[in-house]
Amino acid sequence: MNKKVNSAEEAVKKIKNGDTVMVGGFLQGGIPEELVRALVDTNSADNLTIISNDTGTPELSIYRLVKSGRVKRIFASYIGSNPETGRLLMTKEAEVQLFPQGTLAEKIRAGGAGLGGFLTPVGVGTIVEEGKKKIKIDEREYLLELPLKADVALIRAHKADEAGNLVINGTSRNFNLVMATAAEYVIAQTDEYVKAGEIDPNHINVPGIFVDAIVKVGEDNE
Repeated sequence: MNKKVNSAEEAVKKIKNGDTVMVGGFLQGGIPEELVRALVDTNSADNLTIISNDTGTPELSIYRLVKSGRVKRIFASYIGSNPETGRLLMTKEAEVQLFPQGTLAEKIRAGGAGLGGFLTPVGVGTIVEEGKKKIKIDEREYLLELPLKADVALIRAHKADEAGNLVINGTSRNFNLVMATAAEYVIAQTDEYVKAGEIDPNHINVPGIFVDAIVKVGEDNE
């Protein structure tokens, strides 16, 4: 089945008021910038929850999304490059929850795997444990971390085929891989789009079964 859509604007129409949206990437590495820009510029959905490793820098569209006032909740591991997210944290105009980076990744992975949560010693004895259940195993304390899922995930790939299979290069895989499994609807921004069968199965990072829509970026969007 051909999963390609004509434009980022068409793809992000799927996002509606109150949705939870995952955004792949790590600062500028692997972020689906065109999809986030379309969400900011052409989709007026508000009351959003954003799950992202970070909330970008002032040069990126995710910063504009956070600053738009349309985000009610943010789950992230690093916000130091986005002063607006820091301001929201301090003023409590939006709920900002921070997690250790590995914990955030595993919460998303658990959501995609259908797990009820996982135990980790990371954060025990620190502010991270506030409000969380602690379990002792063999005299060691662990925090129970619950899974994260989303209504829509915006991810970035380098190559996609008509069946939705994705190739994501190098460190751009970061959060894009786990987010592809943890959302009800997955939109992939890609630099290259090819016919089904043209990608070596050994090179596929995300199977097409997880991908609902593809947006090719660049001069040639055909």
